[in-house]
Amino acid sequence: MIKAIQVSRAPLFGLGTIGLYWGTFAAMVPALKQQAGATDAQFGAALIGSALGGMAAMYAAPRVAATLGRWTLPTLAGFVVFAMQLPLLAHAPWVIFPMMVTLGVAISGLDINANMRISILEERHGLHLMNVNHAMFSLCFGLSALVVAGLRTSGWTVAQVFPAMGLVVAACGLLTIEGKSWRPVDGASDGDVAAPKGLPWLLVLMTAVMLFVAFVGENAIEAWSALFIERTLGGEAGIGAFGPTTLGLVMAAFRLIGQMTTEKLGEERVVFWSGVLGVVGTVLIAAAQSVGMVLVGIGITAIGMAVIVPTANSLLGKVVHREQRALAISRAWTFGFAGYFIGPSLIGFISELAGLRVAYVVVAVMISSIIPAVLVMKSRRAAK
Repeated sequence: MIKAIQVSRAPLFGLGTIGLYWGTFAAMVPALKQQAGATDAQFGAALIGSALGGMAAMYAAPRVAATLGRWTLPTLAGFVVFAMQLPLLAHAPWVIFPMMVTLGVAISGLDINANMRISILEERHGLHLMNVNHAMFSLCFGLSALVVAGLRTSGWTVAQVFPAMGLVVAACGLLTIEGKSWRPVDGASDGDVAAPKGLPWLLVLMTAVMLFVAFVGENAIEAWSALFIERTLGGEAGIGAFGPTTLGLVMAAFRLIGQMTTEKLGEERVVFWSGVLGVVGTVLIAAAQSVGMVLVGIGITAIGMAVIVPTANSLLGKVVHREQRALAISRAWTFGFAGYFIGPSLIGFISELAGLRVAYVVVAVMISSIIPAVLVMKSRRAAK
């Protein structure tokens, strides 16, 4: 574990930077929504802007990495700090959309480049690095949501929280700087098989399905659980932040466990049972009649969602040629990461029509699609 942290320190803090931002944002959703005067449907529609910005950033990620080299992660972390201050301007519903487009570009650009870097380091050092790195994201997400919950209950406003947390994000972003020993993808050796001309699109698309559904389930809780607890169940202001806090801390713990168990159990088996737990957890959230039961459902969902994204990344990195890895991960994330934003937007529309309980049932149905995707990928690998 210590060795994994040492060799992947820069992307580790890159994902930590993203976690700090999203934990702050998730805990501030009720206050931000109120400040902008947005309805559930308006707020959900605005979140589509993150999907558009994010997909563009992920599609361009290989070229950005080639251009910026070892300065890719710190440059993008600086962009995140800047974008983090945009909620201060959100005093009308229409402002949220361009704000979220900018945030989508910043966050997604840093996220995909950190994951591409982790995949390179996994092959170079012969270590499984994805779970411990994604545990850093979850830990920072949970802790920042917890801190912001305290700030909100103390009366802090949007104009106070985001600048203060921006300083923390900036400090974390500085730790993404790599030394002069940085180098990109290792060159091919004489014994290497030449890279095929085309990407293995079926494997890329199955990975994209896993990522999409995992992000739908994860961000459905990040973006809406605080509102569900405070509005649907009548929780006090600030108490709703314990929803995303529970998600982040439980996911951090089980990603560390996944760091030690994934190689023993196999990627496909881990993702399959994670999908089952995700379905069970979101159904419990939908049926919950108390804050305690919601947190139990969030905890079970977090266990399920914890290792899907990092394990799917490792799995795809193993089945494609090293020269195709950055492009394959970029394309899988271009489609898959849309779930991180489409999911919350979809919940907003469904909530407007039928309430948040029905919205979480829809999320449970979507998460179940992980199961056939894993089976298809497993059969494809077995055929080879």
